[in-house]
Amino acid sequence: MTAATMTRAEELGMTVTLWQPTIGAEISGIDLRRDIDDEVRDAVKELLLQYKVLFFRDQDIDHRQQARFAARFGNLYIHPISRSDHPETPAVHRVALDDYVIPAEYRDRAHRVDGDPAATKPTSGSSRPSWDGYHTDTSWRLIPAWGAVLRAVTLPPVGGDTIWVDANLAYESLEQPMKDRLKRAYVAHDFRFALNAAGFMYPLVAHPVVRTHRETGRKILWVNYSHNPSIIGRDRAESNEILNRISDAYRKPEYQVRFSWRPNSVAFWDNRSTVHYGVTNYGDQPRLLERVLIDDDRTLADL
Repeated sequence: MTAATMTRAEELGMTVTLWQPTIGAEISGIDLRRDIDDEVRDAVKELLLQYKVLFFRDQDIDHRQQARFAARFGNLYIHPISRSDHPETPAVHRVALDDYVIPAEYRDRAHRVDGDPAATKPTSGSSRPSWDGYHTDTSWRLIPAWGAVLRAVTLPPVGGDTIWVDANLAYESLEQPMKDRLKRAYVAHDFRFALNAAGFMYPLVAHPVVRTHRETGRKILWVNYSHNPSIIGRDRAESNEILNRISDAYRKPEYQVRFSWRPNSVAFWDNRSTVHYGVTNYGDQPRLLERVLIDDDRTLADL
């Protein structure tokens, strides 16, 4: 952390504890039940840009307070197919494994891995690669949400952590020949199976595999493995080769931070500089989180 960032946070009464050198910081000394002023908001945003995901413990907030906190950082996005338990605050929606249902016509292409419907594995006799469900939220949109605030509601007795990956470190880990191959590569994130099943029509769009973060200038390796990714203009073998290499980079513990949820825990992340993965090792125990997405500025979006 820069001295200026630390000093600013301390002056505002916050304590910042780093979890990993470049990703993950726990913030205390802030009460999310109350409105935060512009100075605190700007300090939190500065920390977020630097450490990509922020963790808050012992925040006994409800869905309204969660939405109010998120709204200090931009307009809230109402997801067209995610279910909300709060009609008065529809931007607060559920994140629960049982809510994610794969239509029958898609199951031949997207199969569960260790109970995770977001990951894929080969069917018998298939050469389809196996990918963990590392993803970024709403990458099926032309302009994805830039941030997200996630709150624990119901947790299993043990398990159910969430992993975030520093997607800049993942990019920097690539050999120069692979970086050169990706300079003009685009990836399509195909979420139409779920959107269409819910009656929401949206065209297939593609994004650069390597994006430049608008506010930090860092290069970001940006692929969503929960949305049937494919590299545009490459044959299946080359597309899978590239996707396998990126997936391998995401899996490296050196580029990750892992968060164990507790009651009254909140996570706030920059959706542009990270990918994340919910660990589904809790069997049939209930796990419910609630998420709020923060929309990007459409006039400034870095497509």
